[in-house]
Amino acid sequence: RIGSATSLSSTIVNSRLQELVRLFKERTEKVKEKLIDPDVTSDEESPVASPAAAPVPAPGGELEGHKPSGDDHYCEMLCCTFKHRPWLDRLKSYRFPSSIDPLTNLMYVLWLFFVVMAWNWNCWLIPVRWAFPYQTRANIHYWLLVDYLCDLIYLLDILVFQTRLQFVQGGDIITDKKAMKENYLRSQRFKMDVLCLLPLDFFYFKVGVNPLLRFPRCLKYLAFFEFNNRLEAILTKAYIYRVIRTTAYLLYSLHVNSCLYYWASAYEGLGSTTWVYDGEGNSYIRCYYWAVKTLITIGGLPDPKTLFEIVFQLLNYFTGVFAFSVMIGQMRDVVGAATAGQTYYRSCMDSTIKYMNFYKIPKTVQNRVKTWYEYTWQSQGMLDESELLVQLPDKMRLDIAIDVNYNIVSKVALFQGCDRQMIFDMLKRLRSVVYLPNDYVCKKGEIGREMYIIQAGQVQVLGGPDGKSVLVTLKAGSVFGEISLLAAGGGNRRTANVVAHGFANLFILEKKDLNEILVHYPESQKLLRKKAKKMLKSNNKPKNEKGGPRDPLIIPPKADTPKLFKAALAATGRMGGTGPLGRLRWRLRELKAMQE
Repeated sequence: RIGSATSLSSTIVNSRLQELVRLFKERTEKVKEKLIDPDVTSDEESPVASPAAAPVPAPGGELEGHKPSGDDHYCEMLCCTFKHRPWLDRLKSYRFPSSIDPLTNLMYVLWLFFVVMAWNWNCWLIPVRWAFPYQTRANIHYWLLVDYLCDLIYLLDILVFQTRLQFVQGGDIITDKKAMKENYLRSQRFKMDVLCLLPLDFFYFKVGVNPLLRFPRCLKYLAFFEFNNRLEAILTKAYIYRVIRTTAYLLYSLHVNSCLYYWASAYEGLGSTTWVYDGEGNSYIRCYYWAVKTLITIGGLPDPKTLFEIVFQLLNYFTGVFAFSVMIGQMRDVVGAATAGQTYYRSCMDSTIKYMNFYKIPKTVQNRVKTWYEYTWQSQGMLDESELLVQLPDKMRLDIAIDVNYNIVSKVALFQGCDRQMIFDMLKRLRSVVYLPNDYVCKKGEIGREMYIIQAGQVQVLGGPDGKSVLVTLKAGSVFGEISLLAAGGGNRRTANVVAHGFANLFILEKKDLNEILVHYPESQKLLRKKAKKMLKSNNKPKNEKGGPRDPLIIPPKADTPKLFKAALAATGRMGGTGPLGRLRWRLRELKAMQE
């Protein structure tokens, strides 16, 4: 047993020593290469971690590496371990944030939704309960229960949420509790919130449960407008919500008018004249129908009889014309904003078609131009991405470019090992171009001054005797033409034709843009220069006309004859010897003739 343990330990020590020798040898080679060529940047990797010892069992018999983490939860009923704890435990351990960002916090948007629902309850139901006989002694406790639930939401909004909202002061985001509370107490929002919670409900003991005493609850309209702004900022198609909101405005104006019409009918007496509501059918539906015909000025209404009815009808007509025109104008603005991009696209396309018809461009070219417009609009939703980003600050443009393009550019072999900030600067210079099927991306023999990165689609590299044979098909994420960025003399010649196979979206980086960037990154410039030399050297190997390596000779070229051996052969020739050297000299002459 002692001998086997000793041999095992010696084997482990020997393997470890061999691994250390290999690591030192690799490090020595890298240092030697850097001393020979100082342009090489340090690309040392972190040393490989030594093989870890086997995990030691814990006293309980379980390996330490297999202990469940603190977030894991074992369910006895299902006999399995969940990654997170049950929702009830997570809810108990939840801590309310000390400050809330009103611009990005989705929890705050959700809370505003409940506040707006409470506000809508008051705005829609107070007029109904005041005008129509829907609030009775039998159901009064249900109405009061929902009323005071809405009041509780208002109160929580004041005490919990509004006093924790962050704000900007002097360019700084203030998150101090005392400062946030003082900022809210000094704001106009606080005054309106206190006004909408006036305790007029105490007058119930004097005049009864009159819904009009709750009218101040409708003054919390600032929360409604804030909710609209926050919701539109997170929606991908905000124009749909704007259309729904504008429609709700129209429905609410009709709702209020129907309540006023029932109140006027009750004031005059139900069924007293032909103009008032006669008391038959569903009162709200019948009054709402009358309000629609009045505000939209459809006509066909009975003539008012009394002075009160005439004044009421005149006010209704004036209000209806004004409200309906405002709603139509607002709806036009909403639809126009939603289709602004489509309108711009159609105007650009119409102008281009008019230009091509004026100069009598061939129909084939016109059809390709139309196809480019349609595909570019359908794939990108815009004609030029730079127009969308030009208004953003430089830092935000960089963030968007990193999310869109960094994964592709970082895989380019030419740029691996370069300064990370140089890659970021390069991302902002990329230009998106769409190529149609069979479009030439670049042609053989032309000067290359840009590099191409395939974002979507495929391109084919053509070659062969006729220049039409597909040598290789490049897919999304592939890069070609990168040598052109660093080649001297204004760019190297393209060696093959590259054609778009189907629709292809490419990113283009031009040579002048890269040169402007490399001025600020000399280390990366040295590294790129060395990589370009290596790639050009590999591309400039001797090739035959077809582009492949030359065919091997039947008799390969011999190595140079040593000088001493040449002198011996020359002396043998002068002496006319027939020995071994003489026969060897004759044989070498024969081989030289065959080779020629």
